[in-house]
Parts: sequence; C-alpha cells; structure tokens
Amino acid sequence: MALRVLLWSSRRNTFGAGIATSEGNILANEKSTYMSKKGSGIIPNEAAEHHKKFGTQMISDVLKKANLDISEIDFISIAVGPGLAPCLKVGIDIAKELAIKNKKPIVEVNHPVAHIEIGKLTTQSEDPIILYTSGGNTQIIAFTEGRYRIFGETMDVPVGNAIDTLAREIGLSQPYGPNFDIAAKTGKYINMPYVVKGMDLSFSGMVTDAVKKFKSGSSAEDVCYSFQETAFSMLAEVTERALAHTGKNEVLLVGGVAASKRMQKMIETMCEERGAKMFVVPKEYSGDNGAMIAWAGLLSKKFVEPEKVDMSPRWRTDEVDISWLKQKS
Repeated sequence: MALRVLLWSSRRNTFGAGIATSEGNILANEKSTYMSKKGSGIIPNEAAEHHKKFGTQMISDVLKKANLDISEIDFISIAVGPGLAPCLKVGIDIAKELAIKNKKPIVEVNHPVAHIEIGKLTTQSEDPIILYTSGGNTQIIAFTEGRYRIFGETMDVPVGNAIDTLAREIGLSQPYGPNFDIAAKTGKYINMPYVVKGMDLSFSGMVTDAVKKFKSGSSAEDVCYSFQETAFSMLAEVTERALAHTGKNEVLLVGGVAASKRMQKMIETMCEERGAKMFVVPKEYSGDNGAMIAWAGLLSKKFVEPEKVDMSPRWRTDEVDISWLKQKS
C-alpha cells in the first residue's frame, strides 16, 4: 500500500495542511491565510497567532476530507525553513506534539524544494530550469551534481514582496498580487530602473522609484503595468541565460507569482524563441500549501526524532541534498 503522509507548512502568512501518497496522489489540501491590516505588511507574531488559532483545525479538516484517521498516516512532514521564525515554530510545535502522541516519525522539509517538487509532480516536467518567484524568494534554479543549484537570485527583496510593498504604497487592497494584475491591465509604460547584475536581480530600487512616480502624479495603473513589464523582463533575461548555460529545454514556474498571467506570457515567449517548453504549477499549488510539503517529505524520507526537530529560518535551496534524483546524462 502507498505511504500516506500528513504535513503542514506555516512559514509566513499561510498555514497549509495536506495529505499525499507515495504514488503522487494528493488526497487533501487546505489552507488558511493571515491577512494583515490595510497598509501593513506581515507582522510575524500576528501571523503566528493566526496559525495557532487555525492550525489544529486545518489538520482535522484534511484528515476528514481524505477520510483517514491519524493512525492511518505513516509519517508527518513539516516545513522547518526558510521562513519567519515565529510562524515556523507554530508548525513545528504542532508537528512534535502530534508525532509524539501518535508515535509517528517526522521528516524536515525545505520549503523552496517543496515548491519545486510539487511543480514537477503536477506538470510532469523532468529536468527544468526553475523560476521560483514568491513573497519570500526569487531564484533561478536547476538540478546538477546532487542539489538544486541557484544560478541567479534577488540581491535584496523578492519580486513578490516588492509587488506587495508597492501595492500597499499605492493603496491597492488585498489580495495584493491579483489586484496588482488587474490594475496593470489598463496601464501604459513609464520608464523604470532595470537592474540585472550578472545573473542576479534587484527590486528594491524599482519599488522606491515606482512609489516616487505615483506620488508625482503617475496613475496606479501605469505604475503597476510598468513595474510588471520591467521586473518580468528582468526575470526572463536571467532565466534565458540559465537555459543557454545549461542546455536544458524546459522552464518551470513555481511560487505564488507563478500565477501571474503576464509573467507566464513573457516567459512563454522567451521559451518559444529558444525552442524550450514552459510549465506552470497549477494555481492551487503555486502559493504556500500543505500538499507540497507532504510530497517533498515522501521523496526525502529522512526521518528525524520529534524531539530533535528544529527550525532553520535561513535554510537555502542549494543546501539540501536531493538524494531522490539522478543526474541526467
């Protein structure tokens, strides 16, 4: 019988719980998201309180949806990093308590690797360049020599964080990403800083410049459109360079910003010009979610005693040994 694993993720503002099997079937996937006050970013302690309030209920909900009892679960996966320490701690504490009470082993999961693996599972991409864009990360990644190597990344804030910050500054309401997309659809281009240094990118100066232009009279629509066109062009440039360097012929978009239709179109155009194929993780799995942690745990199966589980707020993608993959010849 296939292994079944219960898992959850609580690294930032979302507590997600899910159940997956070793055959790659997602039996349940639920989440609850903390929404900050208008004009405010994520307040870690408030987000952690949200996770404490809803976490246990989310776990009960996915067990019920999958028609399973905790006794039928083989082990528990938990995201231990990277992320906001107060939020990570809530998930880890719940995992430890449940594991000890029910005598279940635990697998510690790296959050970015989980995004990659759920993307590969749901799209059937095999050996892609991964463009991972979210509120917490912006990285261009590929598997080589036993690890997911980072070929380029943000030098300051992630692109999703930059979009959220700009959206707040110009008065958009939550959810910021979708509302930013809506505003951008009717905008016209105004010049913005284009900052690519080698294979790395910078977005903080773009945000400062965009806010200044908005306060000087540019419309929210023009600012959103121009920011998207510039930022996504930067991402397309660096992703194309990684394709050329590695000789791969697939690009996989994962993370919350992968849901942006405009970014998808720009990356798709670049891929068509290079004879590569683009894959996009389904929207259900683009943002933080529990199913991806469950699946990554099933791939890893590196068990840890519950008492020894600890958070790793700065655990990088390229620090994880990817023992379940073999190098393509």
